[in-house]
Formats: sequence, structure tokens, C-alpha cells
Amino acid sequence: MRRWNKISAIVNYEELTPTEFRARLADAPIAYLPLGTLEWHGEHLPLGSDGIQSRGFFVELAHQVGGIVVPMLFLGPDSSISLTGDEFYGMDLISFRDEKPEQLPGSAYWVSDDLFEHILSATLKQLSRAGFRIVVAHGHGPSTTIFQKHIVYWEQLYGLELFVCWRQDESDGLGIMTDHAAANETSLVMALRPDLVHMENISSATDDWPLGIMGDDPRIHASAENGRIAIDMQSERMRELLTEALERTRG
Repeated sequence: MRRWNKISAIVNYEELTPTEFRARLADAPIAYLPLGTLEWHGEHLPLGSDGIQSRGFFVELAHQVGGIVVPMLFLGPDSSISLTGDEFYGMDLISFRDEKPEQLPGSAYWVSDDLFEHILSATLKQLSRAGFRIVVAHGHGPSTTIFQKHIVYWEQLYGLELFVCWRQDESDGLGIMTDHAAANETSLVMALRPDLVHMENISSATDDWPLGIMGDDPRIHASAENGRIAIDMQSERMRELLTEALERTRG
């Protein structure tokens, strides 16, 4: 059994004192990096849904396995185009009305792939310097994809073991953030922060598809129960992976 009476129950990096940080790091040198955005997630979900989901999942995981949750990033990459001097990115590009992209309210996160790679690399360098041996990053899809793409290189460069939380087959809809503001993400926010979900903001008529939603209809398939099933299943999977990784660091 873990001796939690000797280790701070606080898991958020910015809230730890140096003494608490040292204790948690010695117990489990794992950093959890939420890859967030400030991005349209339908009228029913908060603009910070990506970070809210990944951070909420990581806080639960840190309490179960150990480790420290890093403050979420809110900048991230995405598809982008420029038309007549206006820039559109991410969900702007699938919200066509009259065959033109539409700037969706509240989105303020876009950076280029190259800049985001530099941000991630610098973050990993600092986490390695602080004594972490394992880093788990997850969140906004394009951000997570770039992190995953560079795992082998950054592991060698910084002496870290790196993970994301996607499974090889997530066709069951029970992954962590596998759609955009649809059934999966809505269910996760319902489970983690039900106070932030406002289904009344979107039409109940299922033949009227809500703007900027990609995936299974959240009005039909989303529930806090489905979100909790996904979180618990993925927590069990990640606990196993991280326990094995911790054993390697101690070997």
C-alpha cells in the first residue's frame, strides 16, 4: 500500500510546495501534460473542453498511480487556411455556410506545427531537468498526434519514457477524446464537470445537426455514465502501463 499519509494529496504542479514536490517526485516521477485548446466545442460544451477532459482524467490517474499534473497548454496546431486576409482553422473549416468557412466564436489557440513542436520539446526538456522520468501527454487531437509522432526522438533526446492515452482500436467509442464535441467528448465532460455541459443550448431535433460537432450525436449517445465507463476503463489500462514503466525506472 502507498503511504499517502507521508505524501501530499495535492497533484497539481503549481499547487505543490518544494517539499511536497520532492516527495511526490520520489514516489512516482511521472508528469501528466494536458494538451488543451481554447476552441469551439459546440454550443453545449465549454471552450476549454480539451484541457478540462485531459486534466480531469490525469488528476484521477495521478491519485491512483502517483505523479504530478502539469498546467495545461492552451496553444495547439490544427488545419488552417487563409482567405482574403482572414485566417480560419480547425472547426472553422467544417462549419461551411454558403460554401465559405466561418470563424467560430471563442477559438483562440492556433500555432503552427513547427512552433508547437518547439513548445513541446522545451516543455519536455524542463520536465526532464526537474527529475521526471515518465511523461504522459494527451488532449487536443492534432496536439496529441504531434507529440506521438516525436516520441522516439524525444525519448532518446531527454531520457524520458513518453505515453499518450489512445488505444490501438477505439471503435467502441470508449477512448479518451476520440471525436469533436460529439458523444465521446460530451460524455467525458458530463462525467468530469457536469456543471459545464448545457445540452439545452443545442436543438433537440436530431435532423438539425449542431454546428461544429464531429462524431456520434451527443443528444442520443452522450451520458455521464458512458463518460465514467470510458474513464474507468482507460484508467485501468494506463495504470498497468505506468506501473510497468515505474518498475523500469527503479530497475
